[in-house]
Amino acid sequence: MNRKVVTLLVCLALVFAAGCRRKKYENPIGKDTEQPDKVLFDKAIKDIERGRYEVARLTLNTLMNTYDTSEYLAKAKLAIADSWFREGGSNGMAQAEAEYKDFILFYPTMEEAAESQEKICMIHYKQMEKPDRDNNHALRAEDECRQLLVQFPNSKFAPRVSQMLRNIQEAMAEGEYRVGTFYHKKGSFPAASNRLQNMVDHFPLYSGADEALWELGDSYAKMGARFRDKAGAAYSKIVRDYPLSPRVEDATKVLKQMELPVPEADPVAVARMKYEQENRVKVGMMDRATGMLKRGPDSSKAAKSGAPAMAALRPTIPASVPIPAGAAGGGVTDVSIATGAGATTDLDTKPDARQNQPAAGAPAAAGEAPAAGAAAPAPAAGAAAPAPLPSNRQPLPPAKKGKEKKAKAPKPAKASSKDKK
Repeated sequence: MNRKVVTLLVCLALVFAAGCRRKKYENPIGKDTEQPDKVLFDKAIKDIERGRYEVARLTLNTLMNTYDTSEYLAKAKLAIADSWFREGGSNGMAQAEAEYKDFILFYPTMEEAAESQEKICMIHYKQMEKPDRDNNHALRAEDECRQLLVQFPNSKFAPRVSQMLRNIQEAMAEGEYRVGTFYHKKGSFPAASNRLQNMVDHFPLYSGADEALWELGDSYAKMGARFRDKAGAAYSKIVRDYPLSPRVEDATKVLKQMELPVPEADPVAVARMKYEQENRVKVGMMDRATGMLKRGPDSSKAAKSGAPAMAALRPTIPASVPIPAGAAGGGVTDVSIATGAGATTDLDTKPDARQNQPAAGAPAAAGEAPAAGAAAPAPAAGAAAPAPLPSNRQPLPPAKKGKEKKAKAPKPAKASSKDKK
């Protein structure tokens, strides 16, 4: 009994010591000086390392407001962002992202600007959900990682962010694959082929791309003979681009049954798949047991080599939808309106069909006004000219019939007394 108590106390002491241990700050100032702004900065860094983030931010704001020409202003602003990042939580992460973006805006040429962009990637990367859940943070993380690779391509953080981007796209591709598999099992083959085709074209580094191509070929095969070539292209891609896949033998058999040529394996693809198999992270038993309790996706199968996709995934039109005649590129034609001085449209150059203009030389219908710009027909000899119609082309309503009152004759005036005499 005493041994168990001692063991428990030792474990609690180790946990307490680990919790009280300071986490060293990543961007200290090595200059040894007794300047007052440097003293304030060192004090704030010690507070950040001990977890007193609010006190550290107050000290850093005092430094920035008091010594507005200090050489440590950039470091102080970065330290404020780092304090929010270490504090964590949804509010802390949002504040940290805003502070990092401000730092990049004010100090874009400093080496810490690339580090700030990498921290923004990490903010959304840590909040990613599993592939079958909301992918809002995955999309944001993908955008921010691409921004670092475009804005800071020669940074020391570029290789790490490239691997992070491959992990993100592995999770996004897994989500698309699950949706396509659902449609395939349900029997909605046009929807399944649309999802799977877009996914394998956009994420060729996905670990399950060979299985997705197999379901893609099966979906096209069940959509009819019109999609025979697309099904053959999916099976051929398995043999050519994923030569070490277990689906290669099945795809070869199907191609022979379809009497289509079997392509040779790409040697670059063979080397890539060998490298991936040798460097794939092995998942232990404990990780498998606790995988359901983790918030983020499993990135153990993500590719370790190859260039990630540098464009966002866009929805596409299913292959079963007919292409409009004359549509350029097979897309949907858009309606555009010409603006500006001298711009003419069909509304200006073509007559309105509602005017119902008669053909040349044909007499106008009875009760219909002549077209704009056309001369009115002359009335026949001896006939009264017809009354013009109102501007809205509607005939006048007929007058109401009623009893006409007869005008009363005036009464004769009475003779005066003088006239009687």
